[in-house]
Amino acid sequence: MNRSKLAVLAAAALATAGLGVAVPPGADAAAAVTKGVTRVVPGGQHTRLSAGGGSGELAPAVGPEAATVRAPVANRSLSSRAKALRGGLGLSGLPAGNTSITGSGAAPSFSGIDHFTQRFDVADGNQWSLEPPDQALCVGNGFVFEAVNNAIAAYDTSGNRLALDSLNHFFGYDYEINRTTNVQGPQTTDPTCLFDPTTGRFFLTILTYFVDGAGNPTGVNTLDTAVSSTGSPVGAWTISHIDATDDGSNGTPNHPSCPCLGDYPHIGVDATGYYITTNEYPWATDGFNGAQIYAMSKAQLASGSSAVSVTQFDTSRAAPAGQPGFTVWPAQSPTTADYSAAAGGTEYFLSTNAAEEANGSGRSSTLLTWSLTNTSSLGSAPQLVLRAVPSAVGTYAVPPPANQKVGPTPLADCLNVTACAKAVLGTPDRYKETESSLDSLDSRMQQVVYAGGKLFGSHGTALDPAGDTVQRAGIAWYETAPQTASNGNLSTSVLAQGRVGSVGQNLLDPAIGLRPDGTAVIGATLAGTQHYPSAAYVDLASDATGPVRVIAEGVGPEDGFSGYRGFGGGPRWGDYGASAVDSAGHLWVANEWIGQSCTYPTFVSTNFRCGDTRTALANWSTRITNVG
Repeated sequence: MNRSKLAVLAAAALATAGLGVAVPPGADAAAAVTKGVTRVVPGGQHTRLSAGGGSGELAPAVGPEAATVRAPVANRSLSSRAKALRGGLGLSGLPAGNTSITGSGAAPSFSGIDHFTQRFDVADGNQWSLEPPDQALCVGNGFVFEAVNNAIAAYDTSGNRLALDSLNHFFGYDYEINRTTNVQGPQTTDPTCLFDPTTGRFFLTILTYFVDGAGNPTGVNTLDTAVSSTGSPVGAWTISHIDATDDGSNGTPNHPSCPCLGDYPHIGVDATGYYITTNEYPWATDGFNGAQIYAMSKAQLASGSSAVSVTQFDTSRAAPAGQPGFTVWPAQSPTTADYSAAAGGTEYFLSTNAAEEANGSGRSSTLLTWSLTNTSSLGSAPQLVLRAVPSAVGTYAVPPPANQKVGPTPLADCLNVTACAKAVLGTPDRYKETESSLDSLDSRMQQVVYAGGKLFGSHGTALDPAGDTVQRAGIAWYETAPQTASNGNLSTSVLAQGRVGSVGQNLLDPAIGLRPDGTAVIGATLAGTQHYPSAAYVDLASDATGPVRVIAEGVGPEDGFSGYRGFGGGPRWGDYGASAVDSAGHLWVANEWIGQSCTYPTFVSTNFRCGDTRTALANWSTRITNVG
């Protein structure tokens, strides 16, 4: 949830009462209007993703794992304070139906990058151990491309892996951590990708922040975008770099309390433009400067130009009533016919405002729709305008931590034994460690799709499944109809909305995807009293949700370092999942789950690896599924 990613060495419920809101076009409050600032950034750096697997493990196996916890840097958020609003036990007052849970049928599915692969199978093992798994997915031309934390992989559509690499190597950076010398290099994180149906290319954007050799942040960070040179992700790519420090240096705007971090980048496209949005946090102080939106010509990026024109919008006062935008997620579309040509080309975005960053209280009944107009000008002299309008929706709230089924947690058991704790933590653990809950994010908007003139989005929320006695983490979803007039004025209607929850269970990190025929799927992680963290999805058709369909049933609990107090962090899970539509119109989803389990005796007798199914510090997995 991007509160602080730790880098360590070593049911279907349509909402019941109050969710039938429909706001007629033009009835929203007057839109806030913002103009951007344009600058030129460097591009044209060459790289390639080579066919084959990783480089193999050359680094020490366990010793460097038993070092110190590195200070939290990437994925900052103020929401740790908002967690006090989550309520824990008791009900949230947000009713939802009790969605049934069933199997997925014959949906083709395969395992993607897991923690062992990310840590040991790339960069000669010179990687951080990271939680949670931040997952990107894009599919096109018969290829499936996945990025998870600091590793990337390409597959064919049957799941045969074609290539594997670390983000640092792919983007031309030194090792994250040289485990022979302990010299540290740049941290690459928060990958997000798409296959663009206009250019027929794969696009990948990451956040990179720079440190000195001892790991101290310099304050400098960039948004790096790689574009494949052909319709295959295997082969040549070109890279551009946007400085996101925003302290007036290197052509950046001078924002309050910066240097700042361009956290949680996410991407979208329309006919002409490529859009990156971030959440901007000062490095040195506790604060939030608002979401940043970066707009550029996708044709210019795809051409490998050595100079890329970027227009940046600061939303620190751009939301209605002068509030900051937070996680303003840009839309993607399944086909080129779905792009909006209104007002010279329009890109749409959605956001929520319950989180503290948006000056929220942890609970809200407002959905924000954003538009960026005249995007066709990105191909020449950018003249763009950003607008935002609010819509009334059913109340949503920051979700509670998610319980998971009780099972073997060998890392927790290890930390409770002094000798074993010294091996993986470097010191005795002064706490009594037990199976942790999963973080449920903070109600920020997740993946957004624009198709057929409609805008779809989903996010996590607290809710009360019918028949439950405590609140759970669940899903809120929306179908809206934004309208942009010829002069750029924005209005919207909320056509349908709902909540999805299940008694005793939680649904985490929803990612909505839309097929060309208009039917939708929401991918998610299922976890709760009866389920270890499992990959799942929910069908959404005719404004009604189907059952929760389990793609891959988890085989054990999450047992990673971030859930244990000895490491100084807090429970984590995924910051986001993903969905993608391939060139044939098939919808794919990517989810986090737990694909392994072992006991404490096996853990310690196999060098803390359980037969190379996990590492000493984490056991998360990812799953990629074609849901048709």
